[in-house]
Amino acid sequence: MDVAMVLQFFIAFMAALAAVALALVLIWTISRRHGRNPGKPALDRNLESIVFLFRNKVLVDATGPARALLSVVPGDDDWMRLTNWLSMRMPESVTALADLGRLPRLELSEATAESSLRLLAEDLGNGALRLTLSDLAAENAGIMVDSLSHSAMEHELELLRSTMDHSPMLAWRQDRQGHVTWANSAYLHLVEDRLGGETLWPMPQLIDLTNLPARGGAKGAARRVQLEQGDQSRWYDCYLHEIADQTVAIALPADAAVRAERSLREFVQTLTKTFADLPIGLAIFDRDRNLQLFNPALIDLTGLATGFLTARPTLYAFLDRLREARMVPEPKDYRSWRNQMNSLEAAASSGHHVEIWSLPGGQTYRVTGRPHPDGAIAFLFDDITSEISLTRKFRADLSLGAEVLDAIEDAVAVFGANGDLLTSNRHYAELWGQTMRTTLDDHIAGWTQLCGQSPGLSALCRMLNAALPDKPVRGAMAGPAGGLLSWGLRPLSGGRLLLSFSAPVPAPSAPKEDGAPKSGLVEADPARQQAVG
Repeated sequence: MDVAMVLQFFIAFMAALAAVALALVLIWTISRRHGRNPGKPALDRNLESIVFLFRNKVLVDATGPARALLSVVPGDDDWMRLTNWLSMRMPESVTALADLGRLPRLELSEATAESSLRLLAEDLGNGALRLTLSDLAAENAGIMVDSLSHSAMEHELELLRSTMDHSPMLAWRQDRQGHVTWANSAYLHLVEDRLGGETLWPMPQLIDLTNLPARGGAKGAARRVQLEQGDQSRWYDCYLHEIADQTVAIALPADAAVRAERSLREFVQTLTKTFADLPIGLAIFDRDRNLQLFNPALIDLTGLATGFLTARPTLYAFLDRLREARMVPEPKDYRSWRNQMNSLEAAASSGHHVEIWSLPGGQTYRVTGRPHPDGAIAFLFDDITSEISLTRKFRADLSLGAEVLDAIEDAVAVFGANGDLLTSNRHYAELWGQTMRTTLDDHIAGWTQLCGQSPGLSALCRMLNAALPDKPVRGAMAGPAGGLLSWGLRPLSGGRLLLSFSAPVPAPSAPKEDGAPKSGLVEADPARQQAVG
């Protein structure tokens, strides 16, 4: 091979290599200009369109994306599903499709914050209608999504859709004009019940959200509304949220809450009527010590003004007003009174507490403090002036009776029907000694121990163990000091028995005809004579 041929071959090789390098540079430049990475295939822009073919409103054929769209839209048939979906996004399309018979071709577009839709409707004759849907914002563009991400999005979408469809709450969206653009299954079922099983679009508005005041006047609070369904009334708590140019409404069932509130009101009314008839003054203070509830008796007992009590004063303002009205015990000074009221509050909040107030006006009040749930306390004011007066009179009568018994010279004891000692006087204790005897048998044993067995004591025991006599019975027995002691039995009401012991009074002595002195013992009762003998 000569030098010329080698040189010619080298030149041809270098030219081919330069051509290949130039081609690679051109391919890289073009790929950079169009935003493509080298080595990756270009995205196929021939995406399948959403096309429906209907004949007399019956679906004859549709593309894959079109059938996927119909599968997620509620409705009874394909035509209703499509018109429902269009009415939520293009409300004027439903009316335009009804007038399509006069025009062979109709094109509509709707631009919102979420998407820009275009509807192309073509009348093909013989009742055939072809509808083409396209998104203007996504035209001539595509997004490549991997299978895992697409599966995750579909799973989440199905989860959200199933959750909303099985929720008992009503959820819907409406635009500024009040047109419902979306609703969940609970809302759709309620509409179908009202319309006799039909679903119409635009969807009717079940709850008018205009001029609907929030509960408590707070922004974002629930709005209580009532819906008539057949012969029943259903209550809902509505929550509103503004999203873009639409309003999202969530209506939670509130029937149980309404029933509970009604029962609570009826219970409070019953308690109010009951408290109104009570003669005891009632004042209930909450955990902040503000007056929350009182009855008319509190006004009558304390003399406080109704306006002052209805203003819900604090506990200390209430007690200060009582002090000004001289309806609390007169204190030595204000500091001691304040300490006393602090002790009253602390005792009432920790447990049951009772105080007796002797008022300067002569009345006597019993003040009872009781703790209530959630830190509240209740005070009961009871006028016990008559009760105290009756108790004092009763005690005075008892004291007078005891003085009368002690003034009697005889030793007196009263036994009940069961044999228990009810009362005795001072002379009885002095005669038989201060003992702890409580029953009749114990007293008989004590008499026997002090006096010994004697016919007179035996006769007394027989009378005590026998039936009660109708008339008083008297007798005599040997006393504890060895002298003669007379006894008497007298029946009382209720099966009680009065027993008395006394020394016999000697009769005045008179000279006998023969000069012998007469005996000083005069016994007129034969039974007594027999007992003494």
